Amino acid sequence: MSVPLVLTLGEPAGIGPDITLMAWHRRTELALPAFYVLADPDFLAQRARSLGLEVPITAATPGTAGAAFAETLPVVPIGVTVTADPGRPDRSSAPAALAAIRLAVADVLAGRAAGIVTNPVAKAVLYRTGFAEPGHTEYLAKLAAEATGRPSRSVMMLWAPELAVVPVTIHLPLRDVPGTLTTALVADTARVVARDLVQRFGIARPRLAIAGLNPHAGEEGAMGDEDITIVAPAVAELRREGLRVDGPLPADTMFHAAARSAYDVALCMYHDQALIPIKTLAFDHAVNVTLGLPFVRTSPDHGTAFDIAGSGRARPASLVAALRLAARLTAMPAPAAAVAGA
Repeated sequence: MSVPLVLTLGEPAGIGPDITLMAWHRRTELALPAFYVLADPDFLAQRARSLGLEVPITAATPGTAGAAFAETLPVVPIGVTVTADPGRPDRSSAPAALAAIRLAVADVLAGRAAGIVTNPVAKAVLYRTGFAEPGHTEYLAKLAAEATGRPSRSVMMLWAPELAVVPVTIHLPLRDVPGTLTTALVADTARVVARDLVQRFGIARPRLAIAGLNPHAGEEGAMGDEDITIVAPAVAELRREGLRVDGPLPADTMFHAAARSAYDVALCMYHDQALIPIKTLAFDHAVNVTLGLPFVRTSPDHGTAFDIAGSGRARPASLVAALRLAARLTAMPAPAAAVAGA
């Protein structure tokens, strides 16, 4: 890969810096693609020393990062001095995390980076500074729209070799899910998923399994009518468009091995319906992939883990998987503007 990936700092008081350093330290063993980090170089050097890792840090530019990666960890400064201690976010945390995200989007849209891999952020820390977006994914979509003038319909997919899932509604109280769920939301989410499975993952005719909202997919209305009035019409609409869609399916029988072999991705109606099965099957190596953006973005499928930050107990497996998947997706041919029937 001639153009490196860009990796954001994430929440500096979390384990993002730890797993970044650990991953680079094992770069040869793990056959990692070249990447550079958007961070405060002095901060990362101090964290490396505290972890006892021999990681030489080089203040780099995106243009010099690829050549430097084999011998040093290339860090492009973000212009924020980071002072947060492990497990203790401070006033530098939110400015540093957000600066890294903004610069990453600018770099990837300018062609200086092949794709973006993001370390975990702490939404509560961001919210205390007036951050207005629901989360990381929405902020990336906003920055992309501002830069390109074209709005992005972003969709969160959790991917692992064993299973890929998409929550149609994400960070909502369970009581709000039925009122938020609409036929249009289900159908629009499925269209983005299908398009990116074709364009990014190279799956010519992706198979989508759509879970029902209620137990047993509503049992023909006996356990709620949302699957009849909301989910089933979306499935019918998508089939008319030529998509390979099955549903609404009872969620309790969708995730055993034989069931998983029948689809490429499962669309689930709420957060835990999607995340419980993938975190059960692939807790250490699942990857968060944002679909619908004009660039590749992946992220580890875990949080900031303040309780173990700086301790050396963090595991970089999910970050390694995110870097590898980003490299794989950016190596695909440039996606076409549209794919009929996908």
